[in-house]
Amino acid sequence: MVIYLPYSINLRSLCRTLLPMDQKTLSAYEHDAPAFARAWEAQPVPSDVQALVRRFFTAGPTADIGCGSGRDTAWLNQNGFPAIGYDASDGLLREARRLHPRIQFRKASLPELDGIADNSFVNVLCETVIMHLSPIVIVPSVHRLVATLRPGGTLYLSWRVTEGADQRDEQGRLYTAFDPTLVFQALALADVLLDEQRVSVASGRTVRCVVARKFEGG
Repeated sequence: MVIYLPYSINLRSLCRTLLPMDQKTLSAYEHDAPAFARAWEAQPVPSDVQALVRRFFTAGPTADIGCGSGRDTAWLNQNGFPAIGYDASDGLLREARRLHPRIQFRKASLPELDGIADNSFVNVLCETVIMHLSPIVIVPSVHRLVATLRPGGTLYLSWRVTEGADQRDEQGRLYTAFDPTLVFQALALADVLLDEQRVSVASGRTVRCVVARKFEGG
C-alpha cells in the first residue's frame, strides 16, 4: 500500500482525523503499566541502540517518543542528550515519573504528537512504537516525527518486524505487518543514514532500525 501525502497538506489537520495507537494496545499498557515498566527496566541494557545513538545523535534537545518506563529517556539525559519522554499511556507515564523522578515526561501520541511544535528537537528517538499503529497512520506519523526535528536533526526509528498478517500478543498488543516502504515514503525530506534489520539486545525480537537526518532546508 502506498499513501501519497503532498507536502502542501496541513499535516496537523490530517493527523487529527486519523486514529491514534491501537486502543487494545493502549488499554493493555494502561491496565498493566507497573508490570510492563518492571519488565522493561529488567531487560538487558540496549547496547545496540545506545551505540547508534552515540554514533548519529548530536548534543541538543532530544525527544523519546513512546518512552514507556522512561529507561531510555533517563539514559539519554545521563549521556549528553537532554531529553523529554513522551507517551500515550497515562499509566506508563506515572511509572516513568516514579522510576525516574528527575526526568521530564509528558503525554503525546502518534500521529498528532499534540503539544510538540515543529523544529523542536535536535534528536528524536522512537524505539519500537510504530508497529502498534494501523498502516494508514504510518506515513503521517513518520512525517510528524521528522517535522519535530530541527533542520539537520536526526531521527532514530525502529519497529518490531511482523511477517505476513497482523498479530496480537497475550496481552492484546497489536503488532502490525506493514510495508516498510511506507516509512521510506515518509522520509522524503530526510537522508537515510542507516537501514538494518537485527535482533534486539534488550528484547530478543527481530527489529528494523532506520536512522535519518532531516535536510538542512527541510
